[in-house]
Amino acid sequence: MVPESIKEKLEKYGQEHVLKYYDEISDEEKRALLRQIEETDMSVLSAAANPDELAKKGVISPLPCMELDEIEKNRESFETTGLDAIRSGKVAAVLLAGGMGTRLGSDDPKGMYNIGITKELFIFECLIGNMLDVVKKADSYFHLFIMTSEKNNDATIAFLKKKNYFGYPEQYVHFFKQEMAAATDYNGKIYLEEKGRMATSPNGNGGWFISLVRAGLLDKAKEWGIEWFNIFAVDNVLQRIADPVFVGATIKKNCVVGAKVVRKNAPDEKVGVMCLEDGRPSIVEYYELTEELMNAKDEKGDPAYNFGVILNYLFNIEELERVVKQELPLHIVKKKIPYIDETGNLIKPSEPNGYKYENLVLDMIHQMKSCLPFEVVREKEFAPIKNPTGVDSVESARELLKMNGVTL
Repeated sequence: MVPESIKEKLEKYGQEHVLKYYDEISDEEKRALLRQIEETDMSVLSAAANPDELAKKGVISPLPCMELDEIEKNRESFETTGLDAIRSGKVAAVLLAGGMGTRLGSDDPKGMYNIGITKELFIFECLIGNMLDVVKKADSYFHLFIMTSEKNNDATIAFLKKKNYFGYPEQYVHFFKQEMAAATDYNGKIYLEEKGRMATSPNGNGGWFISLVRAGLLDKAKEWGIEWFNIFAVDNVLQRIADPVFVGATIKKNCVVGAKVVRKNAPDEKVGVMCLEDGRPSIVEYYELTEELMNAKDEKGDPAYNFGVILNYLFNIEELERVVKQELPLHIVKKKIPYIDETGNLIKPSEPNGYKYENLVLDMIHQMKSCLPFEVVREKEFAPIKNPTGVDSVESARELLKMNGVTL
């Protein structure tokens, strides 16, 4: 029997169709589907009726960046402050690792991808190696929180345990799963990806903090005296994590969030750029940049929107707690969503056929009162792996790793 509370929820949001195959599935599948329905936030689905309303931006103006020359001038002071914070246990790292290596031709979690040539060198291994550089300098470990997804959680944990966390102490490594959001057609009706399962996708990179909170790890972090979370994406193998200079600069400038940025290599490079939106820190995505913004100049005659984010941010936990009490804006993204058709057959579309619903880090930043864009050298800290070949690929990352002295 389907509980009345489930029936009422589905009726309220017009999703009764997800029980279409209920009588055909096993008891275990029934329990799993009912649990999934109970846990899924369906209140966001009404946004499918007006997707364009969500995309509106405020007034955009430049946000000055701390550039390389200023960083070099103050490096010693910034580094001392950052190292003190790390040694005091105030800094932790949060790895966003919910993705799979599908675009690289792998069925494994993306962090398990081997980019070595003459030896094994995994993406996870690169990132933890970068962390160990800081550990050595600080003579102190810091906590690492790893966000997985329901699709890759077990494989990620098993792999890292098997590899002994590439030398990082197990007691400093903590896992949590990213929450999932329903995926729908263009009318806001949830797709079924199996007869006993609704189609879902991760709730966006802005969902990391609420997922960490609901996993009970914020309470742990506060017990351990952590005041700052350095969040970073799994696919940039060169990035510096818990970088003492970055940490120290953010603290000394009295900012509640720091954002590592690189100087754009072209006005239309596909990276989001730091800015102010209605006077508050924000990020304009590359597809939102108008010709006017791309060509705007600052008082030095340089491009006014010239620094692209690399998804490496330092957040103050007190500010995060304040922000999470507010509702983050919702983003609707058109995607290709595999689904079960009317006859129960699995369809894998070749074109976008529906919406995924996401919260984004940029909205967390926009709700904060201050942000320090912190320039890093592209060739030393930006080697994203998004494709097998070409731009931002395994090939380009290998070249940059070699340039930085890494043996492949």
